[in-house]
Amino acid sequence: MKVLLSWMREFAPIDGEPSFLAEAMTDLGMVVESVTTTGPSWEGIVVAKVLALRPHPEADRIQLVDVDAGDGEPLQICCGAFNMAVGDLVPLATVGTTMPGGLEIGRRKLRGQWSNGMICSAAELELGEDAEGILVLEPDLTVGADLAGALGAESDVLFDLDIEGNRPDALSVVGVTRDLAARLGVPFSLPTPTFSEVEPSTAAQASVDIQAPELCSRFGIRVLDNVSIGASPRWLASRLTAAGMRPINSIVDISNYVMLELGQPNHTYDLGRVPEGRLGVRMARDGETLVTLDDVQRRLTPEDGVITNGSDEPIGLAGVMGGASTEISDSTTRVLLEAAVWDRMTIARTSRRLNLRSEASTRFERGVDPFGIERALDRFVELAGEICGAKVATGSVVAVGGLAEPLSVPVRTARMNKILNLSLTAAEMAALLDPIGFSSTPTDDGLMVAVPSWRPDCEIEEDIAEEIGRHHGYDKSGTRVPTPTQAGALTRDQRARRRVRRTLLGDGYSEAMPMPFLAPDDLAMAGLDAAGISLANPLVAEESVLRTSLLPGLLKAVARNQSHRIDTVRLYELGRVWQPSDDELPNEYELVAAIGSGHGPTGTVERPETAAEAGVRSLYRMAAELGLRGLAVVNADVPGLHPTRAAEVRFRGNVIGSVGEVDPRVLENYGVAGRASWFELEVAPILAAMATPARYEPVSLYPSSDVDLAFVTPDDVAATDVAKTIEKAGGGLIRSVRLFDVFRSAQLGAGHRSLAYQVRLQADDRTLTDEEVADIRRRCIDEVARAHGAELRG
Repeated sequence: MKVLLSWMREFAPIDGEPSFLAEAMTDLGMVVESVTTTGPSWEGIVVAKVLALRPHPEADRIQLVDVDAGDGEPLQICCGAFNMAVGDLVPLATVGTTMPGGLEIGRRKLRGQWSNGMICSAAELELGEDAEGILVLEPDLTVGADLAGALGAESDVLFDLDIEGNRPDALSVVGVTRDLAARLGVPFSLPTPTFSEVEPSTAAQASVDIQAPELCSRFGIRVLDNVSIGASPRWLASRLTAAGMRPINSIVDISNYVMLELGQPNHTYDLGRVPEGRLGVRMARDGETLVTLDDVQRRLTPEDGVITNGSDEPIGLAGVMGGASTEISDSTTRVLLEAAVWDRMTIARTSRRLNLRSEASTRFERGVDPFGIERALDRFVELAGEICGAKVATGSVVAVGGLAEPLSVPVRTARMNKILNLSLTAAEMAALLDPIGFSSTPTDDGLMVAVPSWRPDCEIEEDIAEEIGRHHGYDKSGTRVPTPTQAGALTRDQRARRRVRRTLLGDGYSEAMPMPFLAPDDLAMAGLDAAGISLANPLVAEESVLRTSLLPGLLKAVARNQSHRIDTVRLYELGRVWQPSDDELPNEYELVAAIGSGHGPTGTVERPETAAEAGVRSLYRMAAELGLRGLAVVNADVPGLHPTRAAEVRFRGNVIGSVGEVDPRVLENYGVAGRASWFELEVAPILAAMATPARYEPVSLYPSSDVDLAFVTPDDVAATDVAKTIEKAGGGLIRSVRLFDVFRSAQLGAGHRSLAYQVRLQADDRTLTDEEVADIRRRCIDEVARAHGAELRG
């Protein structure tokens, strides 16, 4: 909504710097997006009088014009227009002037004759679209006067406002001014339109019949005769242009002007094309058609409202657009003027279905004042009488349909103060509401507030609180954390999930949230069972299958990062997957998975470990942090993972996930460079384990001892099994066993590898002696050799 300061001043003595006024309107909820100083760029353009006209001796399409620019001396101008006469007043751009379009005026020769300036057209002054002829001015202007001053085209301030959907009243100059005047504490008034009326009356020439009262609450009409349609006066055209509307002709421009000023859309009919002046309001019939003003034939449905003529033929689409059959033309002299109030939802459905959005439909959708149509009709005929010489028929005709009763809202002072964090009295609240049209009467616990008819958005007590808060100033409310009526808290599982996230964040992973939908071949590309669950109504084919694993989505995320030259990426996701089942609904699981890219054969730049080792390390770190005692890793073939660097994750006797290195072929399918670590676990067993109270053990005060053991074992012996054997052999004095090296060579023999462990020993009640450490070391070596056929590597 664009509003001129000069326009607002017609209803209230608005004063102050534009920046101050913009801040006040923004504080009231009418956010000012821009403030522009408007007015014509006519510096150097003056009123000149034509003294003589003569042909150009060397050009047929140019004439020589002598003008008086105010000093009484003739000044020769070369001009290509021929619509002026001696004695006419015309706008003259003097030498040195910069035109609104950027053209600089200089003294130039045209075919041997000097031109000392330029006589201007309306288009060159940006006063209209006529570029063919010179703009001939009114004869009573002063020769030599600045054109801007002579035409009253002074500078103005234009505010561009962003109006929210719950402020229909602010879609008008009057509504904005009323709000701003109340904030500034200045009087606001609506002048009563004045005009003369003649017989016959409107009722004798036209009538209205509302057949669908649920569609139209009030429908008013007036009749104008002897209408002379032409160009609008410059002041009106300038205001419409500033407001973003193109001037068309006097009647159309008056209609738009009244809508912008009062917020009430209106429509004009050529009364000669409306038999007997009879109008009707009803719902359209299925398949009925109407050619609208844009010359498009519209097929209507029973959900559309129409205005009909005396033959019950549609001549207008209610609240959206008029019909071409009754359109005003240059030859129109008798006008039937209409202003109505339509059902908001009906207008919204029709405008959306037909893709017909207009300034009128926007206002009807948000709600207009049902009791404002008389003022809109009167304002229109006032302007039509002044501008078009129209004769106004006596009286108006207003038909009433389904009109809602005026609304009053009980307001409790204590409730208002609690909502707004204030301590106002009922009288102070009434003083804030009264200037914006909300009248109130005292009650035992507050006020009974009568909602004005132009505020259909206000229906409940909280709406009144908003009005009080806006005009008192939200900045005066202070800050306060609301006290809930019932204390809330995270559930046990919610807290556990947050702990899982914090653990992975602490290990250097960032959370990713891929879409749960995959392309049909994504599962196969990830080395997984391609029998996913297809969606019946996917938005796009690339997202038509429900995921059965988190692997495809995280691989896509890694590939996207690497395409932006971020090679080393560590991502995790906590999300749901769906597996096919024999039941009507699929099996749904919650998983947590983590992937790390950028690994080479010996690890990443940051950490010298292989991808599989990195995945296992992250898994064990999370298990330790979450208290998942007994979690084990067992070598196994896992779809999507490396054939020899993958394992199942077992916990409390069940397989709950997998860990290892992503299969290089899968990485190639997704365009991921290097090697990638991976683990994926079911969340439900983790949450169940975390529900068990944590068991704390005292920290030993005695020093620990570290022993390194390297065993040559067959490839089919799991490193985790060796670690368990070492722990068991320690007899309760082993605090940790960490695999820190895996080594293969020809000297070890085919099918064998070296596993090197760091074993930490510590007692709770003493410092272990060298003999005790040596004895534990020997027991560990013997037990590993016996259980796994391993040899200590020298």
